[in-house]
Amino acid sequence: MEKTWTDQLGNTIQVPSPPKRIISLVPSQTELLFDLGLDEQIIGVTKFCVHPKEKVKNKTKIGGTKKFNFDLIRELKPDLIIGNKEENYPEGIIKLQKEFPVWMSDIITLTDAYAMMMELARITDREEVGAKIVEVIKLRFETIDPFTKSNRVAYLIWKNPYMVAAAGTFINEMLKECGLINVFANQNRYPEVSIDEIVSVEPDLLFLSSEPYPFDEKHIEEFQSYLPTSKVILVDGEYFSWYGSRLLQAPNYFNTRLKENAMK
Repeated sequence: MEKTWTDQLGNTIQVPSPPKRIISLVPSQTELLFDLGLDEQIIGVTKFCVHPKEKVKNKTKIGGTKKFNFDLIRELKPDLIIGNKEENYPEGIIKLQKEFPVWMSDIITLTDAYAMMMELARITDREEVGAKIVEVIKLRFETIDPFTKSNRVAYLIWKNPYMVAAAGTFINEMLKECGLINVFANQNRYPEVSIDEIVSVEPDLLFLSSEPYPFDEKHIEEFQSYLPTSKVILVDGEYFSWYGSRLLQAPNYFNTRLKENAMK
């Protein structure tokens, strides 16, 4: 039996109830599917799907989030493909939609993330497990101890060119949950900025994200030279940009390691 579902972009798809051959094109949603207990149903993931480590290593890799191996996907014969508007490339998704049921998420807020988690739980007949995951995430987010001072932040996601997370992004929503004020909230999405622009907004904190650009320790000194009065720290990008079940761990990270690094 098939059921009709509408994704977060308004697309209507027909999916076997429940689906038995699932491909995930998004790392954070892949982790969610495993946490919903769909180990056997997941047949394909991207090379960037790294959690849970012991389980994804045994799954077929169908390419990257922005470059799919269509021949391999056809060989796997999925009855459901799960993607995301921001993380996947439109041309690839359109091509897949002509051959397979593709459910697309569109996540900007926590409310969007909760809706995605519950809908995927319903589609895969894991509604009770999904509801519990969402309930626990909501309770844990209530425990976040927000920054109350030195809380103006710039969140850098890329180098050459420099790019920051601005308004209209899930990262910006997570910053707000932490009580942080995004100094680039007057811009939209992921604008390119110059080092002079970053200096001119005088952030108290400069966050160098571990993804998508792999900032590491060697970059701290570089940016500290431009911003001698700012605190430059590395942050784990998964806790700011993964909108699946990794959110279970985000509040603890915000309350402990993030604050500890910011206060050093």
